[in-house]
Amino acid sequence: MAKTMDILEIMDFLPHRYPFLMVDRVDDIEDNRIIGIKNVTINEPFFQGHFPGRPIMPGVLIVEGMAQCGGILAFKNVPNYKEKLVYFASLDNVKFRKPVFPGDTIRYEIEIIRFTGKICKMQGKTYVNNEVVCEADMLATLMDRPK
Repeated sequence: MAKTMDILEIMDFLPHRYPFLMVDRVDDIEDNRIIGIKNVTINEPFFQGHFPGRPIMPGVLIVEGMAQCGGILAFKNVPNYKEKLVYFASLDNVKFRKPVFPGDTIRYEIEIIRFTGKICKMQGKTYVNNEVVCEADMLATLMDRPK
């Protein structure tokens, strides 16, 4: 069953907060796939230094947004998600196809390839205007949240 999530629901799943929360809403989430949205504005703090006069979203933050969507998806597949944290173990085949600028709307599409309950393998693609701007294979592990 497809579902959407607003920012309050996202913050219930993710520990990230401003300025490091890279997902504004979820347009669709099912058992093994998620579509997340990030509205990129000139007000993002990283644009002060990346780069003055030609602001471009850092690629690592695009990947972080994919990872955060993947974390939401992984959490949706475990009943006790509030007792867990998702840590990314590896990133492979990361490719940056086009830059992301202020005013762009990023669409993250992440799919679980394999999930053992503790290890989650995912593939992600990021789009702006239906063009791929980034893609990656991701591996994450779910660990107990420190008490």
